[in-house]
Amino acid sequence: MRLLHVVPTYLPARRYGGPIVAVHGLCKALAARGHEVKVLTTSVDGDGTLDVPPSVTMDGVEVRYCASPFPRLYWSPEMRRALETEVPNADLVHSHAVYLWPGVAAARRARRHRVPYVITPRGMLVPELIRAKSRAAKTLWLRLVERRALAGAAAIHFTSRLEWDDAKRTGVPLPSPFVVPNGVDVPPRPDVARDERMLLFLGRINWKKGLDRAIEALPPDAHLVIAGNDEEQLTPKLQALAQQRGVAARVTFPGAVYGAAKDELLARAALFVLPSRSENFGNAVLEALAMETPVVLSSEVGLADDVVRADAGVVGLERVGELLADGARRAQMGRNGRTLVESRFTWERVAQQMEEAYSCSIRSHRSS
Repeated sequence: MRLLHVVPTYLPARRYGGPIVAVHGLCKALAARGHEVKVLTTSVDGDGTLDVPPSVTMDGVEVRYCASPFPRLYWSPEMRRALETEVPNADLVHSHAVYLWPGVAAARRARRHRVPYVITPRGMLVPELIRAKSRAAKTLWLRLVERRALAGAAAIHFTSRLEWDDAKRTGVPLPSPFVVPNGVDVPPRPDVARDERMLLFLGRINWKKGLDRAIEALPPDAHLVIAGNDEEQLTPKLQALAQQRGVAARVTFPGAVYGAAKDELLARAALFVLPSRSENFGNAVLEALAMETPVVLSSEVGLADDVVRADAGVVGLERVGELLADGARRAQMGRNGRTLVESRFTWERVAQQMEEAYSCSIRSHRSS
């Protein structure tokens, strides 16, 4: 298949974390399965611009970076021209954006050229998140712009059943919805010793991650490491909360970590914690499980049910103390987590599922 993926930002951008990693992993795996995969994106990286050539081949995927004069909107005349060229030549367009111009532009071009397209909301169709920030603007955009893009899609892709259920509550059109999870690379576990009192959060530092909950629930003698980009400047507030709770000396913020340093941090932690208020999936959960590190999640994390069924972790920060006190139980959970990832969440497995969904969407579009 000739597949065109449209995404606001792409590697080497890292400011927006999980979605960028997920799209890259999917595209790389699809290309490895013999598909012709192209990515159309912008050169935006937060408030800055990536220092990249206009076009590169990365992991078998042709990536085109388009300049955007308005980075916060991702609006790009260059991308508009590229869409006119690339969309008619694609068997299917996959858009990884809502509330942003690239996704709407891709949907419009696909409808014009009668090319089927799939939309992945990436956790953005959650009523609570819509109400939490820029409510009026998001509601208006959904009603006047995004609704048509969603309604015209061949299918809507969700990464978890929880994300699908959340999206249904918005009342927007969701034609032919399907669930395919994100995947993860499964490298060997680094040969590092466990820190038996270390709790780790790894990801973007923002309100929905529930880091205030983790600080408030920190058990005596445990050490919480919060590693990630702080795009909302929440660190001072979290430090103040830790000071107020008398645990400031046991909460550290090392910043974002990547590559081998990230794997070592995940492998060293006794537990990985993700107490999110809303989390459609949780890529870092898979990364922790791949390092045989048990996870403690909130019920609002899309992977929570899978983790509990596999006995690879628990739901509820109140369970942290009992797990820290039971090293044998944590070791077994860690092994269970690695098995879960290897059996269900490798990129090869995920790409195969997505390939089947694409084929179904193309057949349905041709028969309509």
